[in-house]
Amino acid sequence: MTDNILDTGAIKCNVNAKDSGFAKRLGLVATGILGGSLVALYAVAGPFVAPALRKVCLPFVPATSTQVENVLKVLQERSGSLVDIGSGDGRIVIAAAKKGFRAVGFELNPWLVWYSRYRAWREGVHNSTSFQISDLWKVSFAQYSNVVIFGVPQMMDQLEEKLQTELQSTAKVVACRFPFPTWSPDGTTGEGIDTVWVYDAKSFKQTKTAGTCCNFTNPTAVTGDTSIS
Repeated sequence: MTDNILDTGAIKCNVNAKDSGFAKRLGLVATGILGGSLVALYAVAGPFVAPALRKVCLPFVPATSTQVENVLKVLQERSGSLVDIGSGDGRIVIAAAKKGFRAVGFELNPWLVWYSRYRAWREGVHNSTSFQISDLWKVSFAQYSNVVIFGVPQMMDQLEEKLQTELQSTAKVVACRFPFPTWSPDGTTGEGIDTVWVYDAKSFKQTKTAGTCCNFTNPTAVTGDTSIS
């Protein structure tokens, strides 16, 4: 009788131990699945969320077909290099390459950059396009003769100053959706959200020079000495 009781107790202990081991394994599996899901979610959503955490974000809003047509229209007399600042899915860069431009796109979102490269390859312009994962504020645009920007109002004044300093006087800038705050456009095309503003670098660089050429202190005003020796 005593032996039966002991055997029953041993069986219960073994069952409890097995249940405990199974529960631990199940917990580890669940933890692994949850951790993997969080990593995957971060990998997919991170590049889209990160720009929103910056001081000035450039959200991805695909250009309409009319916007692309308007950009190409105002650049139809131009050639050479073209850069799209915040190139998104690459449609401006690809369309420009088809028109003979050596086109480059800068974009923070790596998923969009990889997709743009795939699209360029699929449409046969991968040899005349380049897509870079880069922060526009850390890039010099001095080498580009044509600049396209789909900006937001919060960044246009800072970008205006950057381009005014870096671009050559022969460059042309095309702003889509929002104009630059102080530059006077040399032309516009389209209506509503499809409007594009065109700026010749020669014009806005002359404006900068005119605004700073007389920014000095007159020594005679300080000393009161008006004599000529």
